[in-house]
Amino acid sequence: MKSTPSPELRPLPPTASLPRHVAVIMDGNNRWAKARGLSGVRGHHAGVEAVRAVIRRAAERRIETLTLFAFSSENWKRPAAEVNALMELFLMALKREVKKLHEHDIRLSVIGDTSGFSSAIQKRIEEAERLTCDNQGLRLVIAANYGGQWDIARAARRLAERVAAGELDPGAIDEQALTDQVSLSDAAPVDLCIRTSGERRISNFLLWQLAYAELYFTPVLWPDFDGEAFDDALEDFCRRKRRFGMTDEQLEAQGA
Repeated sequence: MKSTPSPELRPLPPTASLPRHVAVIMDGNNRWAKARGLSGVRGHHAGVEAVRAVIRRAAERRIETLTLFAFSSENWKRPAAEVNALMELFLMALKREVKKLHEHDIRLSVIGDTSGFSSAIQKRIEEAERLTCDNQGLRLVIAANYGGQWDIARAARRLAERVAAGELDPGAIDEQALTDQVSLSDAAPVDLCIRTSGERRISNFLLWQLAYAELYFTPVLWPDFDGEAFDDALEDFCRRKRRFGMTDEQLEAQGA
């Protein structure tokens, strides 16, 4: 989590060519643990090390926003023992890691329905966001008890409430109006979404925000995903041509 790139970092294209906003679906903790004869909880603990490594590399690469999918709204369906262990791990991370993030000028925010968490976790989230709110380095977003459909439904409800109150004309509701109401409306659009463990789906993650994101799937299990693996994803992103609905000729005319 250094403020300037480390001299040992491999050469990559200029910062202007890198994604401003990277989102990560951290998958494979259980499979990593099972392959080693360990409990799923041990896999989640190992995954914390990967989180540290990716945050550090994202900061070194001067990525503007890093969003990590930590706990989905569907994860409550997992065995109670695993859910309880995840909640304990989340609380522990909030207690131990936030000071380090603050020291490295990282701003932390949490998106999702935090009302579903214990009062202790909610309190720690509020304290962490308050402590780091003025930091100017990497913005780290943790998606916890988050679901893309929940996010869009909440945004639609907010717009409906404004219409009902006479504050908004239904005809004024367009893509930008909804964008302004979903999570991360104050962040750059997601440029790159990484999913580990070989699965090739987005699992109800940032459905609205991923509209034009590049998708990168890797077979690497999350606990084994490190700074070098993150750089592999960045390199792959830089080799792609993003058209946004235009033709190659139009892009060339714009100097892209």
